[in-house]
Amino acid sequence: MMTDVLTAGSFAMSASRIAKSFGDTRVLRNIDLQLAPGEVVALLGPSGCGKTTLLRIAAGLLSASSGLMQIAGKRVVDGSAFNAPPEARGIGMVFQDYAIWPHLSVLDNVAFPLRMRKQRRGERDARARRALDRVGLGHLTDRFPGTLSGGQQQRVALARAIVAEPPLVLFDEPLSNLDRELREGLALEIGTLLRELGLSAIYVTHDQAEAFTLADRVAVMLDGEIAQIAAPEALFSAPEHVEVARFLNIGALVDGKLCASSGFTCTRARLTLPSLAGMAPEGPARILIPRTAIRPDPQGALMAQVLRCQFQGDRYLLHLGLDDETASLVCPTDRPAAVNSQIPLAIDTHRLRIFPH
Repeated sequence: MMTDVLTAGSFAMSASRIAKSFGDTRVLRNIDLQLAPGEVVALLGPSGCGKTTLLRIAAGLLSASSGLMQIAGKRVVDGSAFNAPPEARGIGMVFQDYAIWPHLSVLDNVAFPLRMRKQRRGERDARARRALDRVGLGHLTDRFPGTLSGGQQQRVALARAIVAEPPLVLFDEPLSNLDRELREGLALEIGTLLRELGLSAIYVTHDQAEAFTLADRVAVMLDGEIAQIAAPEALFSAPEHVEVARFLNIGALVDGKLCASSGFTCTRARLTLPSLAGMAPEGPARILIPRTAIRPDPQGALMAQVLRCQFQGDRYLLHLGLDDETASLVCPTDRPAAVNSQIPLAIDTHRLRIFPH
C-alpha cells in the first residue's frame, strides 16, 4: 500500500512513515501525510510537537531518520540514505523572520529565485512585478525592506515564495511576529491567494484561528504524531481523541459512567443525560460538552455557577463551573450574568461527544 501511494504521482506531496530522532529523543513518529494538488494543510500544535521538524524535512533543511517522501511525484526522501537538497525540490518557502535581504530592492528580493534559475533579467522582473501585484505591493518595487512595515515585509516574502509558482509552498509560522489584527487579515489574504493561484501549501502555526482561517484541512500534531487531520469544522464537531478536544479547547470534559438504562451520570456535577443510553459501551466514560451545545434556558436541567462574565463587544462570554472539581464550561450569550449566580442551562445532547475509558 505504501508503494502504491508513493508511485501514484497524484499528490502535491506524499509522506509515508517519516520519522526523526535527535540522539535518543524521537521527535517524529512515522508520519503519514498526503496533499492533493491545490490543497492547503495547516500543521497545528504546541511547541515541541514536531510540526516545524516535519516542515524542515519537507524543505530539505533537515534529513529524515527514516521514511519516504515525494513532492509533485519526485522522490526527495528515501529512508535515511537519500535526502534531496532544497534547491532540487522546486518549492517556495516563507520563513518566520521573513529572510529578505536588506541590501536588495523589493523587486530584486522577489526576483531572486528566478535569478538563481538563470532566467533573463527582463523575464524575471516581469514575473516579480506580477507576484508583487498579487500581494498588493506593485507600487513598492523600488523600495528597500528597511523602509517597509512588518506586514509589507511579510508580503514581500510571500511574493518571493510564489514568484515561480512552485508545486508546494511551505510556511514556517510566518505571522507569529505580527499583532493579532494584522495576523488575521494576512492569514485570510494568504489563503485567498493560494487558492487563486491553485498552489499547494503546508502551513505551520500554533495559532488555532490562523490555521482554521486558511487551511482546507488541519493536522493536529501532539507528541510527534498527527493525532487527527480533518477539515476545521470536522475537528470541532467530531474530535477523535480527548487530547485533541483538550488542545483545541472545544468545551468541558466531564468524567462519569455510561449505563444502558440510565445513560450518562456524573454524580459530582449532578448531571444525568438519559438520552445517551446505548450510545457507547457501558462503563467509565468522559463526555465533551462543546460551547455550542449549551445555552442559558429557564427550563434547563443543568445548573451552573457563573465564575466570570466577559464582555466581548458583540456578546458576553460566561465562564461557568459545575462544581469545584469538574472542568468549567464557556457559554456565549447576548446578556450578562452576575458573578457567583446560578443559571440553568439547556444541553443539546446531539452535539456531545463520548470518549469511553
